[in-house]
Amino acid sequence: MISFDNCEIVNIVIHNIGNKYEGGELVLSEACFLPEDTDVLGLLKNYFLASFKKDAFYNFLAYEGDLMNNPVYASSTSIFRDNSQFYEQSLNIARQLFEQSNNPNIKAGELYVVHFRNCNIEEGVCDAIGIFKSETKDTFFKIVMNKNTYQLESESGINIKKLDKACLVFNVHPEEGYKTLVLDKTNSKEAVYWISDFLGLQPTNDSYFQTANYLNLCKDFVRDIYNEENDVSKADQIDMLNRSLNFFKEADVFSENRFKEEVVREPEVISAFENFKKQYEEENETPFSDTFPVSDFAVKDEKKYFRHVLKLDKNFHVYIHGQRRYIEKGYDTARDMNYYKLYFRDEE
Repeated sequence: MISFDNCEIVNIVIHNIGNKYEGGELVLSEACFLPEDTDVLGLLKNYFLASFKKDAFYNFLAYEGDLMNNPVYASSTSIFRDNSQFYEQSLNIARQLFEQSNNPNIKAGELYVVHFRNCNIEEGVCDAIGIFKSETKDTFFKIVMNKNTYQLESESGINIKKLDKACLVFNVHPEEGYKTLVLDKTNSKEAVYWISDFLGLQPTNDSYFQTANYLNLCKDFVRDIYNEENDVSKADQIDMLNRSLNFFKEADVFSENRFKEEVVREPEVISAFENFKKQYEEENETPFSDTFPVSDFAVKDEKKYFRHVLKLDKNFHVYIHGQRRYIEKGYDTARDMNYYKLYFRDEE
């Protein structure tokens, strides 16, 4: 687990990144700063770090076989080796972001480069480099006194509860591309620009990545193979998804053999699942381990993509969370309609 309780900010610099595609400019600050007001520092620390709540780690990619060819990795390394390089390397990071802001969908905004100390992670206490971008401006009311009467004025500013884009680079495992956390609260297309084009990151092949990827495999298998085209009813599809999700919820360590036995079950379905898994690994260049620790954070994140709703015409939505044996499907010849029969003990 990560703890920022004793973490402190030791340096900050802000640059403004325009949209290069639309002729925007790169405006660089001439110096770093550090607020003297401890309350302001506390608000900044919360703004920068409060959104990092899960252990979904990334690491920098090597470009042309060398990590130092990755601009943000190289800048982070320079700062970790020599703190006096902080400002100069923040300029390089800002220029790299500006060069990648070459798309009409990318918003202009402020770039914050921050040096943190005393971040507590699994490997111990370490420094970290924070790279943040604020794009969204909110309108606030300011109460002012004018001639002994309170009045309101509007101001545009940053909502300290809304962090748009963020990256934390921890000074551990430099030879593996550092241990890194990343956030993008905007949309998936911009996530590609922020994570891949600018930062040059890839997910670390850890418990979070393995758990999330295997659950995604299960979801795709039901969608593409275990479906109505292969005579699998919607109720059976939902049951398979429920069994998959429940298996990960209850397991501390994933075992593929036990998963096949308890979730996939039928030999012909197991065979289809194994073939689909092999194809998935090849297409995504993502080999799965037979066993790995289950990440509760990944299960929680992936849960929202698992559908439990059986939609019947426009009349009924049946939410299925229980066992398949309590649902029976049939056909009424007199009405010329399908039906489901649900078995239960108590009505609430």
